[in-house]
Amino acid sequence: MKKVILFFIICFSFLNHLNAQSQAPAFNLYKGTVDGKTPITVYIKTEENPCTADLMYTSMYRYDKSKKWIQLDITQNKKKENEFVLVEHGFSGVLILKKTGNTFTGLWISSDAKKQLPVDLKEASMTKKELENFEKTLEKVNYENNDC
Repeated sequence: MKKVILFFIICFSFLNHLNAQSQAPAFNLYKGTVDGKTPITVYIKTEENPCTADLMYTSMYRYDKSKKWIQLDITQNKKKENEFVLVEHGFSGVLILKKTGNTFTGLWISSDAKKQLPVDLKEASMTKKELENFEKTLEKVNYENNDC
């Protein structure tokens, strides 16, 4: 009986450990251009949705000449997991991107669909301090856009 109880305790511990690992968020920074000439920075936080176990994304981007961050609502294609739609808060534009390795390529489309510009992004490294700053900024942008 003691062996059975010990076995269940070990299994439970192992499953909790695996569950804790799967819930660890990922933080990615991408730098690139819109239309091949306008530099942009995109920050994406990926974490497991606690209700569905699907991935959920919290994101923002900015044109490097601007100090204003634009919050993005990201949807991942369930059939082709390397395809994403990123909608700007306030629906001022949409990014339709395909991920290959550590790069994204695709289009930025204006809300009236009259402008369609190519987007190229490559993952960039960040220091711990930069990560902390991006997280604070993301929290601030989310608060400004969604606080009652």
